[in-house]
Amino acid sequence: MEVHKVVAPPHRSTAAKLKSRLKETFFPDDPLRQFKGQPNRTKIIRAAQYIFPILQWCPEYSFRLLKSDVVSGLTIASLAIPQGISYAKLANLPPIVGLYSSFVPPLVYAVLGSSRDLAVGPVSIASLILGSMLRQQVSPVDNPLLFLQLAFSSTFFAGLFQASLGILRLGFIIDFLSKATLIGFMAGAAIIVSLQQLKALLGITHFTNQMGVIPVLSSVFHHTNEWSWQTIVMGVCFLLFLLATRHLSMKKPKLFWVSAGAPLLSVIVSTLFVFVSRADRHGISVIGKLQEGLNPPSWNMLQFHGSHLGLVAKTGLITGIVSLTEGIAVGRTFAALKNYHVDGNKEMIAIGLMNVVGSATSCYVTTGAFSRSAVNNNAGCKTAVSNIVMSVTVMVTLLFLMPLFEYTPNVVLGAIIVTAVIGLIDLPAARHIWRIDKFDFLVMLCAFFGVVFLSVQQGLAIAVGLSLFKLLMQVTRPKTVIMGNIPGTDVYRNLHHYKEAQRIPGVLVLSIESPVNFANSNYLTERTSRWIEECEEEEAQEKHSSLRFLILEMSAVSGVDTNGVSFFKELKKTTAKKNIELVFVNPLSEVMEKLQRADEEEEFMRPEFLFLTVAEAVASLSLKGPSLNNV
Repeated sequence: MEVHKVVAPPHRSTAAKLKSRLKETFFPDDPLRQFKGQPNRTKIIRAAQYIFPILQWCPEYSFRLLKSDVVSGLTIASLAIPQGISYAKLANLPPIVGLYSSFVPPLVYAVLGSSRDLAVGPVSIASLILGSMLRQQVSPVDNPLLFLQLAFSSTFFAGLFQASLGILRLGFIIDFLSKATLIGFMAGAAIIVSLQQLKALLGITHFTNQMGVIPVLSSVFHHTNEWSWQTIVMGVCFLLFLLATRHLSMKKPKLFWVSAGAPLLSVIVSTLFVFVSRADRHGISVIGKLQEGLNPPSWNMLQFHGSHLGLVAKTGLITGIVSLTEGIAVGRTFAALKNYHVDGNKEMIAIGLMNVVGSATSCYVTTGAFSRSAVNNNAGCKTAVSNIVMSVTVMVTLLFLMPLFEYTPNVVLGAIIVTAVIGLIDLPAARHIWRIDKFDFLVMLCAFFGVVFLSVQQGLAIAVGLSLFKLLMQVTRPKTVIMGNIPGTDVYRNLHHYKEAQRIPGVLVLSIESPVNFANSNYLTERTSRWIEECEEEEAQEKHSSLRFLILEMSAVSGVDTNGVSFFKELKKTTAKKNIELVFVNPLSEVMEKLQRADEEEEFMRPEFLFLTVAEAVASLSLKGPSLNNV
């Protein structure tokens, strides 16, 4: 076999290496490549389009696109209006704030966002987290003004954090919320949200402020004397209607408009019924009179000092991460369906600035909602103009239609919330995780039960902690496998995977499948020593010649640090004492460069023990040892 020479990596300065590493870390998409070789005018235009994505599609906008966007915008508005009111109540905020949050943020996103399908507004999970965290220290009933101020302040911090992630290009931070974590968290939150609606569905007036399933159910059954049969009948009727329309739209996607319009229809019908029958005088609680007009400014309500600063910062951080994760996931999902690209960092900036502006205009945390975005996509939206149409529709509602909601029953809003959050319970995804990775399934269950039995933030913290523990285990306990030759080929594979693979007498071939660093160097030292001892015992039992060569297959060793270099130096000393030659196969450039720097006396990076493949190494070494001549 021809043996190819291992070439030393080309020399690069420390500055060049640092520049390359920073570029790959923070600019993997290389956003500046579009400006290379372009005239100044083109650079200015492209820079403006990069900052304001609306400038990319606006010049080519047509009446045909407008027709599609108007239809989808009106469709999602019919869903956004009742959901906005419902989610605001879920966050313990005045219902009008939910409508405010469906007016200003969509306009900001239409200018800055890169997704064509994302429908912006308040969402159930962020509403639940914000309301539950703030309620731990401030009562929305006893001190509504302070509660509202803290909600706006939390929204500001959420937006500031989100925009900062995008500007500093630190979006990889949100990747620590794994899919398993999110599925369990969303399902648990859906259960908690649904249980919280028992207050409205049963007509209970005195209800617990706690979020866990046990306190909620305890409160429900301790106040059976407050149950209202009129409220229960109305709630069951509208809940069945909403669930039926949702099921129909899922079975027949072309009838998406049925479930999209069902919440607004429920609000209209129930409001008319209460108004005509005066059911509000017979046990049916209603929203009451709502304020008319557009968003009043709220920058004077933001609190950046005082005893509640830590609370609003923590609330903003958690709601910001969760809402950002949901928004980007939804945007990327529909972008993949329509084969276009969504820039994650630009989305973070857009969603962040949307919330910063919203905090100054009486809005609370908003993001891209999955249910609304699905309706937007199914309705045929073409651009972000659908968000503008939805915003204009909400504006008309705020200006002229608010008195119509005075007799809207709270029980219908509860039914709308329950129907919306049921879609967050993804059983097929849970079964898929069980089949693929049992540890991920455990993480999902911890997130689910943590949210259900403890609290939203504790459940999320437990799940993230377990995910990080798994990541640390993979880093600190990397896989090392013995490789053997598949007879009749030059291929070497894991002995425990390929049963036909055979050990080479006198040679131990190990594959290290991880970077070698301070976190795992001690483990690798111990594990490699054990492989050598076991191999020597096996050689002795089979009466072969002693172990002569240790071949390290290093294709998967993408990097080493100082501890990693020390590991290889110590391994060389250990093998030398046992008269075993240490051989390297396919070390990557960064690893090879650091090892060569550390090998000042050329002890273990000698050219005769460097090879490109295991087969070439064995073929060359067979000339050095009689026990390998039959290979």
